[in-house]
Formats: sequence, C-alpha cells, structure tokens
Amino acid sequence: MSRQLVLDTETTGLAPEEGHRLVEIGCIEIRNRRVSEQRFHCYLNPERDLDLGAMEVHGLTREKLRECPRFQDVALEFIEFIRGAEIIIHNAPFDVGFINHELRRIGAAWGQLEDYCTVLDTLKLARELHPGQRNSLDALCKRYEIDNAHRTLHGALLDAELLAEVYLALTGGQAALSLHTPQVGDAATAPPLAATHAATRRGQVIAPTPDELAKHAERLTRLATASGGRCLWQELESAPSESVTHQTQ
Repeated sequence: MSRQLVLDTETTGLAPEEGHRLVEIGCIEIRNRRVSEQRFHCYLNPERDLDLGAMEVHGLTREKLRECPRFQDVALEFIEFIRGAEIIIHNAPFDVGFINHELRRIGAAWGQLEDYCTVLDTLKLARELHPGQRNSLDALCKRYEIDNAHRTLHGALLDAELLAEVYLALTGGQAALSLHTPQVGDAATAPPLAATHAATRRGQVIAPTPDELAKHAERLTRLATASGGRCLWQELESAPSESVTHQTQ
C-alpha cells in the first residue's frame, strides 16, 4: 500500500484569491492502516491580518504568529515530507487551493501540490457513502463514535488526527485486521471500537441471509473503490479454499 498522509490547514480567511494565507499545516502519516508517529506540523507567519471569523475558529492571531516561519521557509521540508504519498483531506479543494496559492507566491518553478502527490477527498467519499446526510468532520466523528469532545477550537494537527480515524472508519476500519502486536507506547495500542465490540461476541454461528450477503458484497465493492481498487476480503473470498488456508496460516 502506498504511503498515506492525512492533512489539514488553518488560514487567515476563506479565499486565497483575496490574499488570505495559511497559518498552520498539520500532517500525519498512516502506514498499513495505522497512524504512525511521523508528523509534519508548523505554524506560519501570514504577514497579514486575520479575519475575525477565522480567529474565532482556530484562536490564532497575528501577534501569536509574528515570530513563526513563513511558508517559503518550510516549503522544501513540507514538499519532501509529502512527496510520493496519497494525501487525505476533508474538503480537499479548500486546502489544496491555499497550498497551491502559497506555492505560486514563492515561484512558478514550485508547481502545485498535485505535482508531488495524489489527493483523496474524504468529504466526497462521505457524500457517496452517506448521501443526503451531514458529512462535516464533527458529524462524521459522531456517526462513527470518534471522541472529539476536546475539539473546542480547530487546529490543523488535531483535525488531521480526527480525520485519520474518520478515514479508517469510512474505508472499513481494516486496521482491526492487522497482525501487528502493539507495544508499550505504540500510538495504536487501543483497539478500534469495532474490534472491541467484535471481541465480546462469542457463541453460535448464524449463517447470513441472501439479502445480507448482497449487502456485504456491495460494501466490499465500495471499500475496494475507496482503497484504490483492492480489497483483501474480496480476494480471500474469491480464492480457492486451499489458497485461503495457506494465506491465513
């Protein structure tokens, strides 16, 4: 599986074409469907005032950011961190628009974000999975029972961490299938909620109904689409029984 990064930003306002700038970038890594300890995080001096509405969202001010680096000071480090990865963003056009605006400011030779990585928009994915429902990050946290009570203000790194959990839930929570044994201090020590619930269910095996099998197949198809065309469950179910036994030993 390709390297995946979950990214979020905070800004001085809503429109880069009106001169608004980035004030924070938060980016965390997912490897083998587990959040790793790799991070890219920085606050940025936007060299301009912030809209009142933006300050109420993230709590940052021009004064707080005055001594922070400018985007051009961290651009190379940021590009090297994201190079070759799949970037997961909620409402990607917003964040990508701001990043590309910053890259244009420091020179045409820098190109745009899409020159360095691919982008997956979880808002688009959520709308496909939950049409007609609210699909904000807060709404998805509530739907998938992800604790965001500590989110009194927006923050790029905090929101990226929440989005990582949302993304794993949206795409099937396959972290529960990992053979990795958590160690002390492992960022993924706590088992996913779905795995915790599954561990408490023991007893009689009940065969699925035809309707349940159809819904299961539909779910696996959506999962394969979301994960780039491959779903391990589909491969195991379509493989001969001897092959399956060999893979699971």
